[in-house]
Amino acid sequence: MTEDPELLIGLSDGELEALADGVLSPTVQQRLDELLARNAEGPLSAPEQAELDRLLDRVDHLTTVKTRARYTLHQRVAVSRT
Repeated sequence: MTEDPELLIGLSDGELEALADGVLSPTVQQRLDELLARNAEGPLSAPEQAELDRLLDRVDHLTTVKTRARYTLHQRVAVSRT
């Protein structure tokens, strides 16, 4: 199972579950929502656009970590059944 580069190695099931359930903090989520709403209404200023881009990168990274954590948990269950 350790040959798969997508697996998160060295974490307990509890740690993987915590990662899989991870979310943005309420403050960050609120700011993201504000910027997305304003962006839908019209162009953002350059600093706001840069901030939105950074937040969207953060969301992408969080999604990747959550997916890898779920995948690792799934693989552990699959291996334990064999």
